Amino acid sequence: MGFEINGKTYETDEEGYLVNLAEWDEDAAKHLAIEEKVEMTPAHWEVINFLREYYNDYQIAPAVRVLTKAIGKKLGPEKGNSKYLYELFPYGPAKQACKIAGLPKPTGCI
Repeated sequence: MGFEINGKTYETDEEGYLVNLAEWDEDAAKHLAIEEKVEMTPAHWEVINFLREYYNDYQIAPAVRVLTKAIGKKLGPEKGNSKYLYELFPYGPAKQACKIAGLPKPTGCI
């Protein structure tokens, strides 16, 4: 499974998550966002970039509760809450945002 953009092939698992995290780039993120029906704005990119940093630091994709708390610490309480994150990623902030960020599915996500 996978998709191709400008001659570059991105391999995905059966749920659409990138298999090789190193393949991720903005083109892949934009493609995955379209598949997830998410229109990327600067606020979306802020969460995506935060998730990639978090993953680099801890080698784990955070579940929604951990994500909310960590974003609140770094970006402020107005962004570190479930309501804000669900507005950006309505089908699950951790699950959807991690997919677009090229990260594995967070543990605890169905």
